[in-house]
Amino acid sequence: MAQYEVVREIQNECANNQMRDVFFDEVETSDPAAYVRALLGAQKDLALTVEEDASGEITVFADCSGMVQKFVFTRI
Repeated sequence: MAQYEVVREIQNECANNQMRDVFFDEVETSDPAAYVRALLGAQKDLALTVEEDASGEITVFADCSGMVQKFVFTRI
């Protein structure tokens, strides 16, 4: 299992509010997408998109019925 710093961003859907909720955490997982799926498992219509860049940073986009959350996993 690898240890990651996770930054979770949730876009604010309210009109005239450009802020977003941002949360930081440290997790240990062998599969970041599975971690996000377990975290949001109760959501209907959950769709995940996973991107990995050259530095090894993993970004998981979770679309839960039109609300998109972004999880950025950086290996510690």
